[in-house]
Amino acid sequence: MNSSTISESLPHSYRQIVRCCRRDRHRLAVAASDPEKQLFGEDFGARDPTAGELESGFASKVLGNANTEHQIKPPEAMSNIMGLKTRKCVPCEQGGEPLPSKEVDLLCNQVPGWKVIKDSEGRDRIRTEWKVKSFVHGLECFKRIAEVAEEQNHHPDLHLENWNTVRLELWTHSVGGLTENDFIMAAKINDIDISDLKRKTKPKMWA
Repeated sequence: MNSSTISESLPHSYRQIVRCCRRDRHRLAVAASDPEKQLFGEDFGARDPTAGELESGFASKVLGNANTEHQIKPPEAMSNIMGLKTRKCVPCEQGGEPLPSKEVDLLCNQVPGWKVIKDSEGRDRIRTEWKVKSFVHGLECFKRIAEVAEEQNHHPDLHLENWNTVRLELWTHSVGGLTENDFIMAAKINDIDISDLKRKTKPKMWA
């Protein structure tokens, strides 16, 4: 009698346990053969839609906005490998060259929530913004950021708009564009705990 026959002869609850063990054994085998899945997890990232979802036209029926930006925070293992938040900003020489677009794009992928923008003169900057609970919470947010900025001697432009919108922009003035310092600082800002200051999004009530 093979293992499949034995499992089918067991009560339903036991058969479920057997299936779970087989599934976990398969996942371990996949992780051992694929270092990336072993490091980041088998389910890291967004899944592809199923055939049934595509046929149903689910994308046209979901609630919310089609252009909503979703932030996926990388696993701690990935963050440690990339190492931006563990590095220190270094002084830049006046007149140095800003990073080329390819490097900017690569580094921007390592700081979730930040995006590249152009200033009025066409120079690159990176920007992020949050909604906070109140004007006072916005000032407290600035205070926490200022402590890290002073430590690194690299300071973002800070804006508090409409009493509860905190907007940050980073760029290196001495080179007129972006350097690694900006992304190091962005990673350190991302690491600051401001969860108690952020405004919680209320669920929408649909008729």
